[in-house]
Amino acid sequence: MTSIAPDPTCDDAVSGVPAPSLDDDASVRVLRQFRIVFNTVKAHFRQVERDTGIGGAQLWALSEIRATPGIGVNDLARALDVHQSTASNLVKSLLDKGLVMAVRSGRDRRIVLLSLLPAGAALLDSAPAPFAGVLPGALAGLDLATLNRLETDLASVIALLQGDPAGAKVPLAEP
Repeated sequence: MTSIAPDPTCDDAVSGVPAPSLDDDASVRVLRQFRIVFNTVKAHFRQVERDTGIGGAQLWALSEIRATPGIGVNDLARALDVHQSTASNLVKSLLDKGLVMAVRSGRDRRIVLLSLLPAGAALLDSAPAPFAGVLPGALAGLDLATLNRLETDLASVIALLQGDPAGAKVPLAEP
């Protein structure tokens, strides 16, 4: 096997520009896969909004409220895996649209219990599934070994991007 000596005019240590990788085609293929994933997710959420008039995160919150009548905002945030303030904003929007009702707990007036109103139930009945979005369902369908590889590999990508960990608690359905 013959090796090719590096071209000294393309030394990334000297120019500051990385030399082309032998795997450039692989990085393009992976980029295209990311685009397919993101565009599939966006298309689902656009369809949800067209069909229901509310965003995907709101629809998911509505479905969680229907599944757990009397759920509190903190428990809703945990169910959606979002920050409590994000869940509060989702609830405010659903309240403003007349889709849910909030009642203060008799035991602790700080706790707000949520339940679905008939308009919310009707909207859910006409909404396209899955309510949580297509990506969580696809990930749930993968075996543990594949999920572990994805987690490790995506952690490497996030590190290279210097991604903000706070983004982990922002729903993909948010604008």
